[in-house]
Amino acid sequence: MTWTGVIEAGAMRPGTPAMTARGRGRHERIQDGRWIVGTYQQDQFLLDGTFVLTWQMHWVVGWDPASGGYRATFADNYGRCRLMRGRIDGDLLMFETMWESSVRLWDAADPHELLWRNETSVDGGPWTLAETYRCTPV
Repeated sequence: MTWTGVIEAGAMRPGTPAMTARGRGRHERIQDGRWIVGTYQQDQFLLDGTFVLTWQMHWVVGWDPASGGYRATFADNYGRCRLMRGRIDGDLLMFETMWESSVRLWDAADPHELLWRNETSVDGGPWTLAETYRCTPV
């Protein structure tokens, strides 16, 4: 898949500027389809088009029968690694980091328009929008 999107001002940490992003990812099913492994790369730019950085992430997601829910883990080139719990809420598939509720990801289930959002919460405060992306299967 490929995507384009917007990163809100302050989303990466206080004081960071708004940015645009474009990325790509590849997925494969493992263990007879129980888990999906994804590898992603995203280039980020200031609003004037100046290149800022390339972000990379590895993602593993699937159904965990023992917990009765979806589980995911990710590791990125910033050195972050998190375990997430997932659930279906209406037409959304949502994931939240476990233990330190600081990241919430969700996507709409419309097969014709895949939207991805990333929201953050600092010290248990309100959830705020960090990023939005429109994804395109290739």
